[in-house]
Amino acid sequence: MALAFYGVIATFQTFPTFGRVYAAYGGVFIILSVLWGWGVDKKAPDLYDWIGAAICLAGVSVILWGPRH
Repeated sequence: MALAFYGVIATFQTFPTFGRVYAAYGGVFIILSVLWGWGVDKKAPDLYDWIGAAICLAGVSVILWGPRH
């Protein structure tokens, strides 16, 4: 319930680039989740975890710093 509330509240933001910031936050959240699992749960990421995290980081970079017209 709290997670759904958190997602809905975010949609009420009014600044124009919020969608980009929110999407980038999602990518960073994925990377931090992998690191959390490694550090706290002691589950070492495998090759596919690292590849997925790199893809997310690339996506975040495109979202944040891609040229705009």
